[in-house]
Amino acid sequence: MKKPPSLQIHINVEALAQAAAEQFVTLAQEAIARRGRFSVALAGGSTPRRTYTLLGHEPFASQVDWTHVHIFWGDERCVPPDHPESNYRMARETLLDRLPIPVTNVHRIPCEQAPEQAAMAYEATLRAFFTEGETPSEGNPTPRFDLVLLGMGEDGHTASLFPGTAAIHEEERWVVATYVEKLRAWRVTLTPVVLNAAAHVTFLVAGEHKARRLQEVLMGPYQPDRLPAQIVRPHHGRLTWLADAEAARFIRGTRVPESHTG
Repeated sequence: MKKPPSLQIHINVEALAQAAAEQFVTLAQEAIARRGRFSVALAGGSTPRRTYTLLGHEPFASQVDWTHVHIFWGDERCVPPDHPESNYRMARETLLDRLPIPVTNVHRIPCEQAPEQAAMAYEATLRAFFTEGETPSEGNPTPRFDLVLLGMGEDGHTASLFPGTAAIHEEERWVVATYVEKLRAWRVTLTPVVLNAAAHVTFLVAGEHKARRLQEVLMGPYQPDRLPAQIVRPHHGRLTWLADAEAARFIRGTRVPESHTG
């Protein structure tokens, strides 16, 4: 049974980033104590950037045993890893370079390859990681991240699941290459298969320019082809929306309808 989503509204983006960093630390500590490792898929964007900066400094940095943290990405632009628009580069500069995370624990999407090749390679990486130490069995393994961080665009997209794209309804593959017509660019993204298998999924949404769209995603009818963020509904995990007051200006005092929990 799916748990109802949690909506937390914070006074500003700094408070939102603080809450996200606190959640990250708590979940990391719990996962490492329980299983000896913590797996997280990072998001790109300005709001996650502030969260990563906080995590890379005290008081947060010393609260996690980073040698047991495994870093993945929810999506990536098809650019080299040192490109200014690379999600990997942003995370490296704000977080990874500041912490003792083993190189072998950083699993970036190899977008210097052709898009489809990068998607296939990353899916192989995920499958190897999530089946390590397990007894082979029939059927597919479960790609159960401890935490997936996501943003939401003004058009309602999340990761690189954009409105009207086939990736929204992918039911088999874990990672796909998707061409975003309005951007005239290729992206590689985790699919709902992976996002909805996570133990915890947290959206970070900030800014008045996203207020109407956030209201639609949370309070409106279920239209994932138009509002892909609605497709994220973890099957056996927790869904949390962290929004600042500007982004939540039209939904304050309301609750997310349970119909959106599946």
